[in-house]
Amino acid sequence: MIHDYCIIGGGIVGLATARELLRRESGASLILLEKEEGLGRHQTGHNSGVIHAGIYYAPGSLKAELCRRGAQATKEFCEKHDIRFEVCGKLIVATDAREMQRTEALYERSVANDVEVERIDAAELRRREPNITGLGALFVPSTGIVSYLQICEAMGREIQTAGGVIALGTEVTGIRETAAEVEVQAGERRWTAKRLIVCGGLQSDRLARLAGLEIRHQIIPFRGEYYRLPPSRNDIVSSLIYPAPDPDLPFLGVHLTRMIDGSVTVGPNAVVGFAREGYPKGSVNLRDLFQYAAFPGFWKTVLKNRKSAATELRNSFWKPGYLEECRKYCPSLTLADLLPMEAGIRAQAVMRDGTLVHDFLFGETDRMLHVYNAPSPAATSAIPIGEMIADKCRPGRN
Repeated sequence: MIHDYCIIGGGIVGLATARELLRRESGASLILLEKEEGLGRHQTGHNSGVIHAGIYYAPGSLKAELCRRGAQATKEFCEKHDIRFEVCGKLIVATDAREMQRTEALYERSVANDVEVERIDAAELRRREPNITGLGALFVPSTGIVSYLQICEAMGREIQTAGGVIALGTEVTGIRETAAEVEVQAGERRWTAKRLIVCGGLQSDRLARLAGLEIRHQIIPFRGEYYRLPPSRNDIVSSLIYPAPDPDLPFLGVHLTRMIDGSVTVGPNAVVGFAREGYPKGSVNLRDLFQYAAFPGFWKTVLKNRKSAATELRNSFWKPGYLEECRKYCPSLTLADLLPMEAGIRAQAVMRDGTLVHDFLFGETDRMLHVYNAPSPAATSAIPIGEMIADKCRPGRN
């Protein structure tokens, strides 16, 4: 049997793409291959569960548009499938004069992006969040929280209802493209499709090489390490609390996040991981380690960001340093409040010159589309990202 589509990757981007293709082409034959025994087991299932509003992105940019559309689409999807979500809002807190300047720049950017935002002073901040201290803040009321794993499960059900097949526990070991089709192999099993879409996340570069593509980047895993607060502190905040981000860094900093299960997390930091899929602290995969240690872009990235990298690494192993980051805006936190929690791992595409890829990066042939990099917030933006990928797959399809 020749499928119309084969998709590799059961994270939220792969699922959203499969769902959109089947919505557009009723009766199309589609199979989705996922190496794990469940959907969304990597980046999707280890993020902070935030439905972002799109305040951070350059006005008029694709990321800004996709985030705005994605936030609304995510909420509508949840309503349709009875998935609980909460629009609790987000406070971006400035703790010194420099951060006040950063929040002012963010305010102007959010207005240009048509994202509702409110300036609040220190007194109003303390009134709304008695446990939070700052000179002022921006309040983004449309930010929400959800379980993206539940969204993945609902998308999986939609795909199967529409006639798609999901094959779990299926690790791809071979990809071969011909003029008429693409053959995908997983051990002794084989599938043939007219078009292949690869949404491989942490393994996207390896899958591209497996398919014979020449690439100029590599995936470097960045660990986002979290702590969970004890249940007695679940009422410490009523909204999400973020620091004013440093525009020179690609990550948003350590924040307090209310989760949809009622708990509160602190994090993440951002340290290079020694394993692409090693979530427990101290995980090491020698293949992963040697592969990116041999990549020149890795060392150039480390050199460019050596100061922040050293701070993040110190705080990873020294809990008082991590706590210090949190206490800048939440001084009542103590070491005893920081309870263990599994990390998340971000697939960061890095070019050979050490440049971190912050935008979408695709690889295309006549029969294949590889999603090398789907930038944050890919979970929030997944539904319109799936639409964009479906658009790229349709022209000239045989």
